[in-house]
Amino acid sequence: MAGVLSLLDDFGTRSLITHAIMSITLPLGFLIGLTVDSQLGLVSFVALLNFTAGMWICQSIHSLGAEASDDEYDGVINEIRAYVK
Repeated sequence: MAGVLSLLDDFGTRSLITHAIMSITLPLGFLIGLTVDSQLGLVSFVALLNFTAGMWICQSIHSLGAEASDDEYDGVINEIRAYVK
């Protein structure tokens, strides 16, 4: 467990995980909202939309803290490019 948590020490890794969660939950919310024809579909859509919005706010606050530190974070696009190379 300590090995997995040590991977989250890098801000770029945490940012990629946060963006991956947001990129899954938002389309999933739209898909559920469009396919489930009951109150459950509406509630699920709103819940996933609110969850994604909360993740977005958390990521924004978290990245403001990373800007104040000496971390070498240059944005999520540059982090993805670094992982691809």
